[in-house]
Amino acid sequence: MKYDIIVIGSGPGGYVAAIRAAQLGFSTAVVERNELGGICLNWGCIPTKALLKSAQAIHYAQRGEEFGFYCEGVTPDITSIVSRSRVVSSTMNKGIEYLFKKNGVTVLKGSGKVLADKMVEVKAEDGTTELYEAQNIILATGSRPASLPFAPVDGEKIICYRQALVPAKLPQSLAVIGSGAIGSEFAFFYRSLGVNVTLIEFMPQILPIEDEDTAAQISRSFRKMGMKVMVSSSVKSVDTTGNLCRLVVETKKGEEIIEAEQVLSAVGVRPNTEGIGLEDLGVELVKGKVTVDENYMTSVDGLYAIGDIIATPALAHVASAEALYCVEKIAGLNPEPVNYDNIPGCTYITPEVASVGITEKKAKEQGIAYKVGKFPFTASGKATAAGARDGFVKLVVDAGTDKVLGAHLVGDNVSEMIAGIVVARNLGVTAKDMIKSVFPHPTMSEAIMEAAAAAHEECIHI
Repeated sequence: MKYDIIVIGSGPGGYVAAIRAAQLGFSTAVVERNELGGICLNWGCIPTKALLKSAQAIHYAQRGEEFGFYCEGVTPDITSIVSRSRVVSSTMNKGIEYLFKKNGVTVLKGSGKVLADKMVEVKAEDGTTELYEAQNIILATGSRPASLPFAPVDGEKIICYRQALVPAKLPQSLAVIGSGAIGSEFAFFYRSLGVNVTLIEFMPQILPIEDEDTAAQISRSFRKMGMKVMVSSSVKSVDTTGNLCRLVVETKKGEEIIEAEQVLSAVGVRPNTEGIGLEDLGVELVKGKVTVDENYMTSVDGLYAIGDIIATPALAHVASAEALYCVEKIAGLNPEPVNYDNIPGCTYITPEVASVGITEKKAKEQGIAYKVGKFPFTASGKATAAGARDGFVKLVVDAGTDKVLGAHLVGDNVSEMIAGIVVARNLGVTAKDMIKSVFPHPTMSEAIMEAAAAAHEECIHI
């Protein structure tokens, strides 16, 4: 059978590409070997947020006396917590299935492989194969967990995020290697449920891509929870032969031995580019990632790649943005290119982290004349009333143009606040524009205006 567009992979890049293609009148099919929605919906973004919401609920219950009520003996039920997260994923999975049916997208169940002459082979679970033809093929095969060569994931003592999402029981102790978003979120989740957690980071700060002030705030929050945080620390070996895993960690002060019931490897992801026919077609790859042009076309005509398998930020919303551009370009439209300088990132711990643009350190390194405006939530009426005073809004502002170079937020629900700054940066809004805008009071979002005012050394109100 022949289609206008075949998409291989149904994650945030793949399903968005397929739905948009169908909306634009293309006959469209999606090849998917597992659940619709890919890793993000089934084993990443969505179920993780469900787990973290449970952790937050436990956190509030344990603080009940602070809010005027009493909850004695609050204990987590990991079976119920995991069950809820799986229901959430299943619900969203059905939503994609509905959208595919509504828009006339065909689902081809199996593993996809690109062949010559714009053919796609789909291999079903029983080993049978079918061939399909497409004028355009979009690769959206995503990524999988990476692991350290001396600490391969065995699914029992050394786990990755997939096993961490569905524990049958809670370990007494957990060592987390890597403090990016995945590592920090799981470290927070497990510590919230009473597990003794050690978070180990090779770089000088946790959340290495975030602003230094952000990392310092979260480090304090984690330590306040009773978590052990190790930075500038390199795991040299992991011995799993005993009852406990034994990690040899090189620190600035010398070697340290860490023992834990389980080890979570959160050292990044690897693109899924093997076994899908790229080698046979001579598709250019660099460090395992597909090389594409400005329209996401590979070195093979009519073959495109988006999301985690290309050298752009491995984020769900980036894959979706690339999908829209790619499909609309195929349709002959004139879409706006993805602005990779204005991509927000969020870490859903408590307090949350959200950022966009460059850090203060990066501005300094680039020799940009800048000023900083920072407003702590300790001075916010809404944050104080909500019992969520940890955190701040920090704006890095160009001293010449007054435009926001970067925004760094730590606090309650700041993942919902960052989008406004993304839009503002996209429109070229200045710090003065923010000061002149009327924000609702009392809200957490007022801190954005207050930070802008601080950059101009103006004090507004609390």
